[in-house]
Amino acid sequence: MKNIVIVSFILLAFVLAPVANVQAQVLDGIYEKENVPSRRPAPYKFLRESDVMWQKRIWRVIDYREKINHKLYYPTTRIGDRMSLIDLFLWGINTEGLTAYSADDDRFTQPITRTQIDEQFGATPQPISYTDENGNEVTQEITNEIVSSEVKQMILKEDWFFDKQYSTLEVRIIGMCPIRFYTKDDTGIDGDAELRKSQVFWIYFPEARRILANHEVFNEHNDAERRTFDDIFFKRYFNSIIVRETNVYDDRGVADYSLGIQTLLEGEKIKTKISNLEQDLWEY
Repeated sequence: MKNIVIVSFILLAFVLAPVANVQAQVLDGIYEKENVPSRRPAPYKFLRESDVMWQKRIWRVIDYREKINHKLYYPTTRIGDRMSLIDLFLWGINTEGLTAYSADDDRFTQPITRTQIDEQFGATPQPISYTDENGNEVTQEITNEIVSSEVKQMILKEDWFFDKQYSTLEVRIIGMCPIRFYTKDDTGIDGDAELRKSQVFWIYFPEARRILANHEVFNEHNDAERRTFDDIFFKRYFNSIIVRETNVYDDRGVADYSLGIQTLLEGEKIKTKISNLEQDLWEY
């Protein structure tokens, strides 16, 4: 009798084994992705101070509403392993130890906590008062969630330099700062809310490259050839406007001394000046 029971258990194990294997092999796709999750960012070449013949720091704004920059904004809600750039930053801060710095200081000297980030997004407990069915005044705290789709622009802080050892003009991104667009009504009049924007936090780009290189960006031409966020910035596959450069006037922004279309023209002037620097060093 004991032998019969043992044989029955063995037969049952053989019957259930294929079912377990089928459940374990469920895959949303035709292959398991191994390349991008294991990628490492391409290291910068070694740079000596004596090799830098010329250097200029500029700040530029990337507007996610431009078509070429949509890959940084979408998806507004996570789809599998795909997420927007701001969602990737928040994920990195929560799970990967990525450091966020105060939006008031782009020199990365003031780290901030997740609570402070929530405050920047307006995701803080707010008291709401109402009258219940018994006529009693009730106050309840409601916590808003972070709406990452409110981030529609980003500031890039970068250094352009000419390396005389290789005779090349190069750029390295130093920091990134998302800009949140939101409405706030200070008047109490319906329909009179004012559209505002604010810088959320700064991210030190060399630290963020580790997670940027391990997450894909949508490629509209080929789902099998996915670029990473690190590829997008390393290969300069985005459009932007220069809004500031280092200057003697406390590094003032372009908007401080120009208006309207002149602001865009001044940004183009700065870009042309940088490009001409390299061209003027050569003889044709």
